[in-house]
Amino acid sequence: MDIIIILLTISLSIAAGFLVLFIWNIRSGQYDDTYTPSIRILFGDKKKESKASESDLPSKHQP
Repeated sequence: MDIIIILLTISLSIAAGFLVLFIWNIRSGQYDDTYTPSIRILFGDKKKESKASESDLPSKHQP
């Protein structure tokens, strides 16, 4: 029976810690931007251009 009290105390303290962190994130403005995540998929990632193009690389068929 003592272990149940210990486990409840530990779980409630962890839950309270997460609640405090969540409230702190809300007050600091972590979740203020609700528009950008919905349109981020529309702007694809830009591929990095390689310094050497395929035509600059030596071909396997050429001696």
